[in-house]
Amino acid sequence: MSTKEPEVYLPEVGNSNQLEANNSSYVSHVKKLLHRRMLVGISDGRFFLGTFYCIDKQGNIILQDAVEYRSTRRSAPSPMEQRLLGLILIPSSCRKTCHVDCSIDEQLSLMSLGEQIS
Repeated sequence: MSTKEPEVYLPEVGNSNQLEANNSSYVSHVKKLLHRRMLVGISDGRFFLGTFYCIDKQGNIILQDAVEYRSTRRSAPSPMEQRLLGLILIPSSCRKTCHVDCSIDEQLSLMSLGEQIS
């Protein structure tokens, strides 16, 4: 029976500039989403519409002025019930969909497809 330790990847000191560049790229990408209307669907079928406020390293999203929408029945075409919630945190483990309200050009830019199409 061997007691082999798990392999752990640690970035080399020489790669620190590359890591900083990646982090700044992610930060600039998220900054483009700040204060935009966002619709987030979660695993139990509810949706939350609010203003994107922030995201943490784990991917949890905070929405400001959020409204919860949920179906009142299990049948397919059922009316949606809504309630005002205010500031909420949506765990990444519950999140199924995420849509940002913006123009087509902005969507392409946010998805980094602009360079591929041009």
